[in-house]
Amino acid sequence: MGQVDTDRDLNTRFRPGSAVLRNTDHCVGAGKEDMPSPGEQEGADEKPAEGTQADPSGVQESRTSLPKESPTAEEQEEDVEEVESDTESIEDDLEEEDSAEVAPKAEKRPEKIEQKISETFFYNCEDVYSRPFVTEDSGIPINLLTLEHSFGYDCKRSVNLMVMDSQTLLYIAGNQVVLLDLKNESQSYLRSSSGGGIGFITAHPTKQYFAVGEKGEKPNLIIYDYPSLRPYRILRGGTEKAYVFGDFNRAGTLLASIGSSPDYMLTIWDWKQEKIVLRSKAFSQDVYRVTFSPDNEEQLTTVGVGHIRFWKMALTFSGLKLQGALGRFGKTSVTDIIGYVELPDGKVISGAEWGNLLLWEGGLIKVELCRAGHKPCHAGPITQLVLDEGELTTVGQDGFIRVWNFETIDAADCVDDTGLLEVEPMNELHVGRNVSLNFMSKVHDSGQPIWYAQDANGAIWKLDLTFSNMTRDPECLYTFHSGRIEAVSVSPVTYLMATTALDRSVRIYDFTSNRQLGEIQFKQGGTALTWAPRVVNPKGGLIAVGFEDGVVRIIEIYDPKGLAILRGRTNIGNAEMNLKQAFKPHTSAVTALAYERDGDVLATGSKDKTVFFFAVEDKYEPVGFICVPGPVQALQWSPPSHVESMLLILCENGFVLQVPAPVPEEQDTASTYQIKNLPTQYFHFYSIKSRIKLEEEIALREKKRQEKEKAKLEWIKQQQEMGKDIEEEPEEEPEEEPLPTLYIPEEPSPILCGFYSAPGKFWLSLGGYDSGFLYHCAFSSNQHQEDPEQRHDEPFEVIPIEDADDNPIHWISFGTSRLLMFCGMQNGALRVYALQDKDLSANTLKDYWSFNVHDNDYGQIRGICSSYDDRFLITCGGDGNIFTFNILSPEDVHKELKAKIPSPRSGLEMEKATEDIEDPNAYNIEEVKQKEEYERIMKEAEDKKSKKREELTALRQEFLFLLQKNQELPKHMQLHRDQYEMDHRIFEDLNRQTAQKIQLVEKELAWEHEKNLIGLQKLRNWFRSSLEFDTVIVHAIQSNHQISTYRLLALSEKYCQDKEHPSWRKTVLKRAWKKMEKKETVRETKHARIFEGEAEKLKKSEVRKPTARFIESKREQIRRIAEKSNEMKAKIMKRNAEWEKLYKSKPSDDYENPKDVQAIKEARENMGCYKLKTATDYRVPQHEHMNAEKKVMQLASLEVLINSLVINFDAELRVLRHKKLQLDVQMKYADLRYITWYEELLILKDVEKTENVLQGHVNTLRSEQEAMQSKLNSYLAQMEDRKSEIVKLRECKKALYASFQASLGENNKFAHFLTKVLKKKMKCTEKKVEREADEKDGSEWESDEESSLGSDEEDSRSEDEVFDVSVCPKNCDKALFQNTIQLREKRVDIQEALTKEKRVAANLRKEYNVLVKKAKAIEASLNTAERELDTFQWEKQQKFNELYVVVPLKLHQVEYFVNGEIPSDLSQALVFTNQSLEYLQKRIVDLRNEKIMQREMYKKAQQQHKQLIQDKKEMEINIRRLEEECNQLMMLKFGRMVDFEAVQAHSVNICLEELEVEIMQKEYEHSQELKEWEKRTLDLQQKLMMLTKENTRKLQQLNRFCLEKQQLETTLDSLKNDLGAEFQGPRTADIKEKARMESLLKHRAHDIALLREEISLLSRKDGCIREQLSLLTGKDGCLFLQPSSPQDSETLSEPFPVLTPCTVTNSPSVP
Repeated sequence: MGQVDTDRDLNTRFRPGSAVLRNTDHCVGAGKEDMPSPGEQEGADEKPAEGTQADPSGVQESRTSLPKESPTAEEQEEDVEEVESDTESIEDDLEEEDSAEVAPKAEKRPEKIEQKISETFFYNCEDVYSRPFVTEDSGIPINLLTLEHSFGYDCKRSVNLMVMDSQTLLYIAGNQVVLLDLKNESQSYLRSSSGGGIGFITAHPTKQYFAVGEKGEKPNLIIYDYPSLRPYRILRGGTEKAYVFGDFNRAGTLLASIGSSPDYMLTIWDWKQEKIVLRSKAFSQDVYRVTFSPDNEEQLTTVGVGHIRFWKMALTFSGLKLQGALGRFGKTSVTDIIGYVELPDGKVISGAEWGNLLLWEGGLIKVELCRAGHKPCHAGPITQLVLDEGELTTVGQDGFIRVWNFETIDAADCVDDTGLLEVEPMNELHVGRNVSLNFMSKVHDSGQPIWYAQDANGAIWKLDLTFSNMTRDPECLYTFHSGRIEAVSVSPVTYLMATTALDRSVRIYDFTSNRQLGEIQFKQGGTALTWAPRVVNPKGGLIAVGFEDGVVRIIEIYDPKGLAILRGRTNIGNAEMNLKQAFKPHTSAVTALAYERDGDVLATGSKDKTVFFFAVEDKYEPVGFICVPGPVQALQWSPPSHVESMLLILCENGFVLQVPAPVPEEQDTASTYQIKNLPTQYFHFYSIKSRIKLEEEIALREKKRQEKEKAKLEWIKQQQEMGKDIEEEPEEEPEEEPLPTLYIPEEPSPILCGFYSAPGKFWLSLGGYDSGFLYHCAFSSNQHQEDPEQRHDEPFEVIPIEDADDNPIHWISFGTSRLLMFCGMQNGALRVYALQDKDLSANTLKDYWSFNVHDNDYGQIRGICSSYDDRFLITCGGDGNIFTFNILSPEDVHKELKAKIPSPRSGLEMEKATEDIEDPNAYNIEEVKQKEEYERIMKEAEDKKSKKREELTALRQEFLFLLQKNQELPKHMQLHRDQYEMDHRIFEDLNRQTAQKIQLVEKELAWEHEKNLIGLQKLRNWFRSSLEFDTVIVHAIQSNHQISTYRLLALSEKYCQDKEHPSWRKTVLKRAWKKMEKKETVRETKHARIFEGEAEKLKKSEVRKPTARFIESKREQIRRIAEKSNEMKAKIMKRNAEWEKLYKSKPSDDYENPKDVQAIKEARENMGCYKLKTATDYRVPQHEHMNAEKKVMQLASLEVLINSLVINFDAELRVLRHKKLQLDVQMKYADLRYITWYEELLILKDVEKTENVLQGHVNTLRSEQEAMQSKLNSYLAQMEDRKSEIVKLRECKKALYASFQASLGENNKFAHFLTKVLKKKMKCTEKKVEREADEKDGSEWESDEESSLGSDEEDSRSEDEVFDVSVCPKNCDKALFQNTIQLREKRVDIQEALTKEKRVAANLRKEYNVLVKKAKAIEASLNTAERELDTFQWEKQQKFNELYVVVPLKLHQVEYFVNGEIPSDLSQALVFTNQSLEYLQKRIVDLRNEKIMQREMYKKAQQQHKQLIQDKKEMEINIRRLEEECNQLMMLKFGRMVDFEAVQAHSVNICLEELEVEIMQKEYEHSQELKEWEKRTLDLQQKLMMLTKENTRKLQQLNRFCLEKQQLETTLDSLKNDLGAEFQGPRTADIKEKARMESLLKHRAHDIALLREEISLLSRKDGCIREQLSLLTGKDGCLFLQPSSPQDSETLSEPFPVLTPCTVTNSPSVP
């Protein structure tokens, strides 16, 4: 029984998609969790020989006896997502991003001995491979479809080719791994274990094993043995969704794998023990590859989107870690990395998207490699790098394989700032045109290395990379479609199929012999294909193919053997394809092709929202087209069972249309092919999925409610049977959740496929939100609505499709018998439904057979076809794979079948090649028709215009003839021009219409007019406005000399703005500025002087008094009146003199001016005759008589004048030309200098930012240094002040002790006692201060003083302490004792001050030292910054030096010769100016003369040196003699040796003298201060006396007031109480007066207290008011007296005002 259940599980567990999740009990069989682990089978699977397999029964028995395997994928799900390992399954926590933990341990459970997997253990193949899913009890055989062959190749995968040996290739095809035998071209397959797809394959270094990483939920990584293909190990829990790449280390002991989204997990496996060693999240985006370093297996590298990462397996204190360092691109642009290789020394070299190589070292790009001229290494991404036999090989998508020198690459380094290094490949191989290489794999065949290459454009190549004379050319072994398959169709008469794809090819396959028969290439990719039915072509040799440019091509297939006999050529085995016809009905890609059931019409649909109909004949003739509401998804003609032939049109945007086949004879195609009267039925799908879900939810809730009621009734019944009474209590209904709202998607769900079910009815499969159902729809009878967009049509029947909510049906096909319905799913699965009654129903679609064949991610099925006899099934998918299956049928499946290729039609060899449409922008059929119609209309219009022109010409000629006749008539009979106008309103109307048309045209052309104006303005600005002067050429007249002006460009706005900048003015107009500045300064000084004078006048006038100003103004007014009167008198006298002079010069009446007389005379003589020369009375003057001689002389003089002018002009032109040549030279020099300076400007701009940063840093440090230096100077000054204060205090201390010793006198018996009194409380303070003090100055004085005092203290301690130091002993002088007490107090004050000063000095010293350290640090930083700045300036200068400076030289200026000739290479020559050269030559002569002079001076100095040495010896002898005489004289006079310098030094005590002067100065200052204080004391005493008198007067007045108050109270008491009601009770005025008086009394009491306090203070002995009395001046001029004792401060809360005398006099009297 157990064995039967196991077989049933095997049949049902590999159901794809969500069915696996639903049927968990059946699906998770031996292929996943229930599959026995190696540890469980170890005891049962000990094999005697290698070829034997494990016993399944033994496996079943071992399941109950052995424990489960170590943690499964489900147990590690959370670990993978968080990149951390749980403490129960992994030894330590995983580090984020850069580290990983050791492989997970087993869960915490009782300790057990870990069992290792046996080397001879193998899994059972049947338990591992996935199988088709079949619904239980459906009766569908599990072997309904059997995979026959794979015709496709997923060439777009990054790595999809592995070579196991010289005869076997491995590649992935959907859910299979294909093993291709190159020798017999046979295929064998390995199914995935989960049915979720395959992520990668990789081979073991020994080729004994290969790994297959799968896809799906918790996918497995399976290690297969080769060549037995038995599952050897199954690795679980490495990733969540899919494996992307894997790689074995060189030893083959470890396997690294990379997962896809969402975890991107990098896992290191001990694959033989099925354990995880390390793992970590590789990156947060797609990772493409991972590899072990071949030389260091502890290092790995991963690459992917925009990153590369370098990993190390490091042993840390917590275990083995996986640490990853992300590569940093730096200045290089971030790129996706596909190909890379690890070098032996740890470097990594990778490719870039732009084709260069990047050399990585230490996580950084060391250098970027390119070819010479900065050309990339490859023209596109580099997909693979191989380090083989000491050579580096790169593979590029450009089809090139290049070999590079490894040593050059390894030692490469940057040579400039670009980071590029140019290298050239040693060898290169161009595989072929349109080749895009993805990957290569190497194998040795007969000792020779052979490479097999994967071509992303659909090919597998065999390459020889030996690069020798015997190297073979690249050989293309197989070709396939590149990318997804767009369409597939099978022959209606034989076992042939045709496919097309966007790779621009159409291919023919024989799926019985499993080979490709033919291929034809076009300029555009194919998008649709259908095989012509037998009614169109009985031989089955015609296919129609639609392309992405809208072209439809009719291609015929034939066997070339039939042509070989006719034409005498050699036979060819494969089929050939010939283009029969090409036409373009659409402007966009053709998406559907369909032949009508009778074969009369071909319908084509396109994305341009049109459906075109063609009449099928020998030549396809267009019938017409219709427009549809959306892009066409599919076309289907009604089957023969329907009465009418109708076309079902499915649009992507939810529209379905039905139209009949148009009759060609009824269509009018004269002007257009558009069919407008074709009856059309519309269906606009309206989503009902949300309503279905709502009804299901309501039904579910109702079912639950009924079940609950039923359970309640049964319980009541049971209770009643037991005899219990039940009181029914109303139960509160729980609040139900609200029902989901209806949802209609904003964008309609796309229609994926559909088919007819009955006339006017059809089934639809939709994607998007409405997926998961098959909708049965029908065209409504109400088709009168004009706008199809407004329609909302709903299906009348819905069939749910199991597990299709996120996996809709993309393709539906039926067999010829319509007993099986084949469905192609989005996830690449193939479903088969058995149709019992040839119709669809919910029961019919309940049972099905499912098998995952194509890739689950991108392998959606694009087409399904069954052969004409239902023996075979063909599927094609988006993954580029084409699979053929054998359909289990009653006939003998073992019968040998053979495809028959159609024979060629007669006359084919004589036909010319059909003209193809190669231009993708060519006109389609309708556009050609419209163009022809337009040309016809234009031609008719031109003919009509020409006829009208001819008529107008005839009328114009007739009108001119009439005008001529009118001119010939007499004037009185002629008609006026206005009379020709029959009605002037006609012309006015015409003029108005013309004006309106002109205005309309102006409006229409306004934009164009403005555009052209702007263009014209731009052209002027570009070509004319940018010129100051254009080129003008002036030619000489008598020579070939010529001169031209410069084509001077106007200065740019930038330089015009720079002209306004002060720097420009300083450089260009410096002198003018200086002159202007001088003038302005002179003018400003003048104005300043004027302003100063006026200001002084104003100041003086302001200082003057008003009376003085008035007097001054009167005087000025009188002066002005006098000056004015004098001026008037002078004017009158001057006028009188002028009149007198004028009268004297008046001529007489008959006087004539001689000049006028002479002028009249000359005029009369020279007036001449001004008559016209044509006048009859003109006479020729004598001097104008002309003859031939005079005329010859005139001509000669004119020629001489012309010649002289020409000569002068030519001379001036030659001078100008000479100047122009000089100016040309200067301009050329300026251009060269401009280029150099501009290059320097570019360099300066590049480095400006860095320089500013460095300069700013230096400036900041300099300012900090200056601030720090000022602080140090201030601290030094403070320290010097403290030091001088300390010295002064020490001098005072010494003076105090000296005065004390002097007061004691000699032999005073109380000397020790008084000394002790003096030294009381001095020990601790002095010692502490001496320890803390850092000053070294005066240390000798302190030591001497302390030693003397210390000895006195010891003496005083040695004696018996007889006396009390606080009491004057008997017989001791009290004055001396008091003096000692006073000296002690002074000493204490001095000591405290000294301590304080030393403490301050010590603090200053510490702060100074701290600042010195900071200053040194700042200085070091400044030096470093200045060095960096100097280095930067040097580097900048080096960049300047690298610039080329062009210096034009003439040959006579070149003086650099080699062997008497000028060398061709002048790179070692030096360009030098003549002035500098002459200066150097002159300097050589000067240096020689200086050298001679220096030698002479040296000789003289040597002689002088010798003389000085001799004189020195003589002087030393003389000095010794004099010293001996001096010593003898001192001994004779003093009797001993005396130091006269010491005597002179101690003769005058300068310090003492300075102190005496300072004492005198202090005494004088103190006396002056005492005098001031005495004066202030007297003033205060006077004020106090006045205040006392005033207060006494106030007290007397207060006394009087008190007496008056007493009298008034007595009087009031004596009054009667009943004097009146209005006087009863206390009066308000009395209360206020009483309160006022009480307040006044209190104030007076306070005043008395204050006066008493003052009296007590004044009555004291010292009478010091300054120290104990504080007088504060108030705002009102009063003085405030502060209490001096604590008692007074308690009684008085605030100071009371004490009125000064001034205040008393000015204040009002107090009542």
